[in-house]
Amino acid sequence: MEHKGFTAWFTGLPCCGKTTIAEKVAEILKNKGYKVEYLDGDIVRKNLTSDLGFSKEDRDENLKRITFVAKLLTRNNVAVLATFVSPYQKRRDIIRRDIGDFVEIYVRCPVEECIKRDVKGMYKKALSGKIKNFTGVQDPYEEPKKPDLIVDTDSETLDESVEKVLDKLDELGYIEK
Repeated sequence: MEHKGFTAWFTGLPCCGKTTIAEKVAEILKNKGYKVEYLDGDIVRKNLTSDLGFSKEDRDENLKRITFVAKLLTRNNVAVLATFVSPYQKRRDIIRRDIGDFVEIYVRCPVEECIKRDVKGMYKKALSGKIKNFTGVQDPYEEPKKPDLIVDTDSETLDESVEKVLDKLDELGYIEK
């Protein structure tokens, strides 16, 4: 049976848990027979947008390209799990409009907790000035105004957050739990 495509867009501060949750959801959906593609910021920047920096304009261009790929996959009945900080509300609204079958998942976590989880040392570099325009330090993160779902990774277990995502996707008719 062919499943309807959709894009589940995980947005939140760096190190909030977007990737961890999306990887687990992807694994579950693949095991249920869904066609799944996982688009992650680090992987995409290395392979698709390595020519871009981190200015606001470059971040917008990065997300434009990712939106194009997600839209193509979605319309070909793929479950797309996209994990991008995507800090600006206006851009997320454009992404929602362009993709159509779109679920915005706000992975909420206090910046202090994100700093504790930072295995790559990005926050440390940003706080010392070695990284410029880092979201959550020098650059703002605009919390989603009306996300389809909020998961709170500082107070929920991974399994609880994953279950909330699967419940929402089921409720919206994209998957059958």
